[in-house]
Formats: sequence, structure tokens, C-alpha cells
Amino acid sequence: MPIKTVEPRRLYRQIAAQLSALIASGEFAVGQRFPPERELAAQLGVSRPSLREALIALELEGLVEVRVGAGIYVTATPERATVRPLHEGVGPFELLRARGLIESVIAATAARGATAQELDGIRAAMNAMARLEQRGQDFSAADRDFHLQIAGATRNSVLAGVVQDLWDRGRGAMWNLMEQHFQTPALRAATVEDHRAIFAALEAHDPQKARQAMRNHLKRVDAEFARGWQLLKRPAAQPASEPKPSARRAKASR
Repeated sequence: MPIKTVEPRRLYRQIAAQLSALIASGEFAVGQRFPPERELAAQLGVSRPSLREALIALELEGLVEVRVGAGIYVTATPERATVRPLHEGVGPFELLRARGLIESVIAATAARGATAQELDGIRAAMNAMARLEQRGQDFSAADRDFHLQIAGATRNSVLAGVVQDLWDRGRGAMWNLMEQHFQTPALRAATVEDHRAIFAALEAHDPQKARQAMRNHLKRVDAEFARGWQLLKRPAAQPASEPKPSARRAKASR
């Protein structure tokens, strides 16, 4: 038997597997609404961001459906689930936390010594984003270029590679589905304004303001995605025939 590479399982994948098992066992039946996020996270003994990532992963597999303004409903049993996407990506909330730590320091470093030519490249990416946002078009390529240009201004190839890896690994099927659910024109406009604030700090060669502007941007995106989940309100009443979940018996690995 050939030896296979052992891959560590991300926490959200462990939670998703446990929820999938509960669906398979009938604890959560097809058509049933999951308990509210806070309650379900407490029952499983996990953080709410990790639970959200697990639910998005299950939606990609076709097991659940996230209905903004209504809740999260079971739509299929595991044996009828769709195939997991090839590029699922990392958990969106996990990604944003990592980017907040790393890119804020990179922005501060770039602010100290960015040349006029480097600033021109960053400005061009920012202006491209603004034009596309005004037209209601996808600006993700210009957004990526903006962040990579900042990393390039550190003149450290390792840091530039880290930012590229964070972007390319993170922008998978999970991130795209989060944006489909919770991205709005107002949030897209706010992203452009965040980038203007970052650029202003870079242009002023102010490391402290650049660090804070980048941190504020990524924290805002995290907060807006989290706020979107608050729209998943529990219905006032559930059908009497709906089975009651007993997920308290299962604890996900921390």
C-alpha cells in the first residue's frame, strides 16, 4: 500500500465533518433550520467565526443553504451532496486575521521607503479599482494588484511572496461564496475609500498611519462579513413537527 501524505485538517473542516455526521444521523433533517449561530457554536464548543467557515464549506458541498434574512437550512444528506470544489480556499475569517497581522506591518515598511515610481504603481491600481467600482464591475484583479504593489515596495521578495500566497490561496470558492452572500455596493465603495486612506499614508511616508489604515481596512471587511451573519435571524416560530437538535452531545475538537 503506497504511503500518502498526511495533511492537517483545518478546524472548520473538523466542524463541518461533525455537522455532516449529525445530518447523516438524522439529528438535523433535510428541510430543518439549524439553531441560531450563538447556540450552535456553544453546543459544539467552537468559536463563531470557525462555525461560519464550516457552514460555508457545507453550503459549497450542497448540504445546507444560507438564506439571508431567514437562516441556514439543511438541503441534502451527505450521500446526496455535491462534490467539494477543487479550490475551496482557506477559511475567510482565518485569512482576514492573518492578513491583518502581516499586511499592516508590510504597509508600514513600504511607507518608510516607497519610491515615486512605486507609489505611481500603487496609485494606478487604486484608480483602476475606483473606476471599476463606479461601473459596478468586479475589481478583484485591481485590488490584488494594489496589495501586491505595496508588498513590492518593501523590496523584500519573501514579503511579496507571502502577500501573493495569502491572496491567491484565500480567494477560493469559500471567499467567493461569502462575497455573494454579504458583499453590497456600499461595502465595495467602502473598500475603495479604505484603499485611498492606505495610499495617502504611503504617499506621506507615515509608517504608523499606513499600518493603522491597512489594519482598519481588513478589520472592517471582517466586521462586515460578521455583520452579514447577523441577518440570519431565527423565525418567530418553528413547526411543531420539526425535530429538535441534540448537538450538545457532540463536541468539536478545539
